[in-house]
Amino acid sequence: MHLSTAPAITRRAALTVGASLLAAPAFARPSCDLGLPGHVKGPIVWGDLDQDELDAAYNQEFYQPHTDAVNSRLSALSFDLRFRHGYPERVAYGESPGEAMDIYKAPQAGGPVFIFIHGGIWLYLEASSAAFAAEMLLDRGASFVALDFSPVNELDGDLSRMADQVRRGIAWVVQNAESFGGDPGQVYIGGHSSGGHLAAVALTTDWAGEFGLPADAVKGGLCMSGMYDLAPVRLSWRNAYIAFTDEMEHSMSPQRHLDRINVPVVVSYGTLETPEFQRQAQDFVAALEAAGKPVQLVTGQSYFHQDMWETLGNPYGPNGRAALQMMGLTP
Repeated sequence: MHLSTAPAITRRAALTVGASLLAAPAFARPSCDLGLPGHVKGPIVWGDLDQDELDAAYNQEFYQPHTDAVNSRLSALSFDLRFRHGYPERVAYGESPGEAMDIYKAPQAGGPVFIFIHGGIWLYLEASSAAFAAEMLLDRGASFVALDFSPVNELDGDLSRMADQVRRGIAWVVQNAESFGGDPGQVYIGGHSSGGHLAAVALTTDWAGEFGLPADAVKGGLCMSGMYDLAPVRLSWRNAYIAFTDEMEHSMSPQRHLDRINVPVVVSYGTLETPEFQRQAQDFVAALEAAGKPVQLVTGQSYFHQDMWETLGNPYGPNGRAALQMMGLTP
């Protein structure tokens, strides 16, 4: 499907397709058994899930009752950070209006750099929404860079083009880290949700062949609550705005390209996330371990999806602690 000819998808409509089909309120579900009045198990689409169950399993709002409250809180925290520390330096890494980044400079030069790739079902959010996580790193001598990139509906539904933007943004940081006081030899990346997917895709990049950078230009990656094989995603409601093809599904499934990953990876998820997001994390870690790659699994007990993102700003939360340990910093 070519997105330019498809009907516009609003945020609420996009995020609630799966749940609205079942006509039930959103709340946490521990398994694929939705337990909804009137829900009759249909033909299996993926694993042991029928279409309604699969759609719900890729719809965080169905499983998390307080998504808007968390997002509002993070927005307020991000505003507060900018108010107290000042607005970040805004730098373009490409010619498209969306190809830019927010750079929060560490107080002193020479420290590591953490590049954050935001989520938002590949459609929403922006770099400014992640400012809340900057303070933890700034206080420990690291710079924080939040990437912006075009929403997929402005890229004809092509995730490959989005991934290309992310890769070019990361390469710009490595090439120009010294200009804002960062150490180009200590660049790390992390992403949450669809940003976790994009972070994992970035870890499969041939930095030497494509950008003339060291093969380990990125020293490690934190993949938070992401998706790593797009086969079930392609079968879900998300195919309404992603123009999936066999080639895209394959190239954008980092779990199928483990041979290209040559740095330590941390994978995290919350135990109150959807069953598919939990499975995706577990399977990705198992595949990395089987391939002999350095990987660590971080499980956030009793955390929902957006809650896991919020913990990136907490040095003692699952993702905040993981980020600091990955970078060799003290909580």
